[in-house]
Amino acid sequence: MTNQPSPIDLLAIRDIFNRQNIMLCFNGPITAPLIEEIGKALRNHMEGLQESPSSVADVFSVYIEMAQNIRRYSQAEGFEHEAATIIISRNEPGNYVISASNFIKAADGESLLERISQLEHMDKDALKAAFKTQLRQPRTALSGSAGLGLIDMARKATAKLRYSLQPLDNGRSLFSLRVIL
Repeated sequence: MTNQPSPIDLLAIRDIFNRQNIMLCFNGPITAPLIEEIGKALRNHMEGLQESPSSVADVFSVYIEMAQNIRRYSQAEGFEHEAATIIISRNEPGNYVISASNFIKAADGESLLERISQLEHMDKDALKAAFKTQLRQPRTALSGSAGLGLIDMARKATAKLRYSLQPLDNGRSLFSLRVIL
């Protein structure tokens, strides 16, 4: 026991993590080296749990896609010093849940919600066709389109993508996406 008060109640945070089955949580600015290191830690942890190679690959690829999208967008819009949050957990049935949130321009958020909403109404065959169509698009047409990666996440998901846009001040919003594998 120490006589120094803790500014953060780590026991309470640990309890929340355990109750929510959170395996990994990051909150802060996202950089390329950080994405790589967290990815290595995630892969090693899942392999230590003796997860199937396909599960490891799916969780890893969704994590990488989310983190890289956040980093690219943050750099392009000057938000690179803003905190983003990525959480990887397991739900009651044992599915992996990858959740991420970051600040975006409100107008960009609205168009992103529209794109995800289109994917939400597609079955696996339609998602596969949309992926193939997007794959054939010229590289320049894909810039900022929430294209292949988003479609691929929807294809891998075992449930519909969950998403929200929370309006903030200064014309910004907090965008959140949850993928269940």
